[in-house]
Amino acid sequence: MNDASRSADGMRGPMKAMSPGVVDFLFRQLVAGEPQEDVQWRHEGVVLGEQAPGAELARRLTETDLDALTPLELFEYVQATQRLVTWAEHLKELAVSRYCSEEAAGAPASPNVR
Repeated sequence: MNDASRSADGMRGPMKAMSPGVVDFLFRQLVAGEPQEDVQWRHEGVVLGEQAPGAELARRLTETDLDALTPLELFEYVQATQRLVTWAEHLKELAVSRYCSEEAAGAPASPNVR
């Protein structure tokens, strides 16, 4: 029989969305008697969801292992990428408006203007 609800690797339901890293983390939490959510990373510096847009956020996004993220962390990752896109779009709009301004269009600049 062909069961369409089953994926190629035999997993279905919530297990399909869980990476091996997440399963390993949850198992370690269970054995240690700790809660199922990782809260230690919040004490290790600026969390990705609160990182200001810029080069550091771009670096952190690039270096993030998406397979190791929980669904909530993946959602925060997507939000961070959107913040970075919005920030970059704003920089682009500033540059285009400056490029299209009359001063940048070839009008000689006054010696007193820098």
